[in-house]
Amino acid sequence: MKDYKKHFILAAPPEEVYAALTNPATIQLWTGEVAEMSTAPGSEFALWEGSIVGKNLEFEQDKKIVQQWYFMDDEEEEEENPSIVTIKLHPSPKGTDVELKHVNIPDEAYEDIIAGWNEQYFGSLIDFYKD
Repeated sequence: MKDYKKHFILAAPPEEVYAALTNPATIQLWTGEVAEMSTAPGSEFALWEGSIVGKNLEFEQDKKIVQQWYFMDDEEEEEENPSIVTIKLHPSPKGTDVELKHVNIPDEAYEDIIAGWNEQYFGSLIDFYKD
């Protein structure tokens, strides 16, 4: 299992970025895909036609999102070492400083997950908010 941390700058205020990460209609605008998302802790979510699935754990309006991402077929292993994503949003002169922390990424998925964060997930959001 590996961990990943990175900061991204998005040219939009934290409340817009928060909506882009939690509102299904807004998620669809920047991903081009229908999304299942709710800000109710304990609710399940699915992005990119189910290629990212998990459970929403915690929300702090316009500031923080905590999710468990599902990877394994072995539910017992997943419960012992859950893959947790924490996204914190900080106001910045350029818009929003996004602090990403993803822990317990399975070794075999690590490179794909990092590429996904940088290219598809935050790469798409950065493009979405460009002038």
